[in-house]
Amino acid sequence: MTENLMNALGLDRPESGDDAVVPFTLDKLDTRGRTVRLGEALDQILSRHNYPAPVARLLGEAVVLASLIGSSLKFDGRFIMQTQTDGPVNLIVVDFDAPDGLRGYARFDQDALVKAAEEGKTRPGELLGKGHLAMTIDQGPHMERYQGIVALEGDTLEQVAHTYFMQSEQIPTMVRMAVAEFTQKGDHRPHWRAGGVLIQHLPEHGISHMPDLPGDGDFDNPETADPDFQEADGWTEAKTLLATLDDLELADPELSSERLLFRLYHETGVRVFSPIAVEERCTCSADRIEDMLANSFSAEEREDMAVDGQIEVVCEFCSSAYHFNPHQFEAKH
Repeated sequence: MTENLMNALGLDRPESGDDAVVPFTLDKLDTRGRTVRLGEALDQILSRHNYPAPVARLLGEAVVLASLIGSSLKFDGRFIMQTQTDGPVNLIVVDFDAPDGLRGYARFDQDALVKAAEEGKTRPGELLGKGHLAMTIDQGPHMERYQGIVALEGDTLEQVAHTYFMQSEQIPTMVRMAVAEFTQKGDHRPHWRAGGVLIQHLPEHGISHMPDLPGDGDFDNPETADPDFQEADGWTEAKTLLATLDDLELADPELSSERLLFRLYHETGVRVFSPIAVEERCTCSADRIEDMLANSFSAEEREDMAVDGQIEVVCEFCSSAYHFNPHQFEAKH
């Protein structure tokens, strides 16, 4: 690999490893994107709850998608992705706490999941059923929230994401994701890992005018506004090359984001930027839960919550358990 190619790829510095998002641009193809590799961070999220494999893979894809989108935030805030459906996996919530925190959980009906598995209906669309996908940007207590909602349509979360960007953001977008278990020498159990790539077509206004956040764009999407719209050759090529990726390449622990991008786009050119490290991190705390109990419930309700004189609150994300005396709030009010 020549020095110029190394510099263009960002390989003049150490390659990013797991738990990192890498932004990039394909200038000749009028396209920008991000790629993510998740290892320990994803394994902690999925292994903590011992999810059945189909649920773990579905939640893993949601974590990948939230990482790809949430990492575009240019301020300290939260990106929240949530599905609510009537399928065996009826709720998924993933939080990206900018700039680098990830947490997520899934709620499922065990009996419905077993029945779906017996019938061979374990594709993401079959596990989710009918419902909606909501993506929310929380910029803090004194800022307005932005939320986009679309119906869950498609067999995969990739297809759902494409629908979201077409309907809510009006940005031509393509996503590829994969989640898998790997067993390495010396491991006592398989470990979950995942990878994903998101690319977006740049409008004719140029990259400097592209919206940084979902919902900031105010331009029409030519693919939906003009029935005679002809897709740009560069965008067609970017999508065609991305479609050649297989799941093993996306999740391969030996293949860095930089080398994956080189494998895909070395003939057209790719510029890789500094990686954004991410980690599994829950934002729950005893103080936050205490404030919630004090301000959202009456003394009678708190008394009813108590078992053997204690209120127990278990975080759905990280499974941490917090205990409170129902009478400890009386001195504060």
